[in-house]
Amino acid sequence: MSATLVVNEIYLSLQGESTFAGLPCVFVRLTACDLRCSYCDTAYAFTEGKKRPLEEVVTEVRRLAKPFQNSALRTPHSALPLVELTGGEPLLQRNSLSLLRQLCDDGFTVLIETSGAHDISAIDPRVRRIVDLKCPSSGEVARNRFENIPHLRATDEIKFVIGTAEDYEWARQQIAAHKLAAICPLLMSWVHPLRPEQRHKALKPVPVGQTPITRQHLVGRIIADALPVRFQAQLHKIIWPPEQRGV
Repeated sequence: MSATLVVNEIYLSLQGESTFAGLPCVFVRLTACDLRCSYCDTAYAFTEGKKRPLEEVVTEVRRLAKPFQNSALRTPHSALPLVELTGGEPLLQRNSLSLLRQLCDDGFTVLIETSGAHDISAIDPRVRRIVDLKCPSSGEVARNRFENIPHLRATDEIKFVIGTAEDYEWARQQIAAHKLAAICPLLMSWVHPLRPEQRHKALKPVPVGQTPITRQHLVGRIIADALPVRFQAQLHKIIWPPEQRGV
């Protein structure tokens, strides 16, 4: 029996976050997640998806990437488009590791976005891992797997999603305690508030007593504290309506 993955969607767009923001990227969004972060904007991937053979997924990525094959942007040192495996939580499906390996073999620059609640050590070393550290307002801070930190390399990235003042203080403490700035790039992403119709009923509530933080306040704190992080906005939510899929 051929290897399969349950896939929510595959599409070509721009990378909206990370140090690769703004570059063309093929996204492979897998189905299922075992976290229910308060701000989750892809709750449709909790259950929606179709089982597809691994080779079919690779073929679709190659098809979407084909227009870039002869592009001046495609060089031996910087092949475009990027390919990102996301979710949901892609590491819940063991065949995601095989997909990552095959995409690397194809010569793509491959990224994975993972919650950080799962072991990253088995991921192909050629993959650039974007690992969330879940802050208090997510409701999932207890799920952080700090055992992942020794496995991180300079090509990886750590992301903090910041929705409250308490999130910022927590993130600042983790950066200092684990000396994260010496390991890899650090990202701080402001929580784009969900509209009531976007909020899935299964999401965790923001813990009582937390103070929402604005984009301006967050940037001000980063600058005032001389924090070694990259502030990031979600570009796809600026370009397209925040609820639009496939972008």
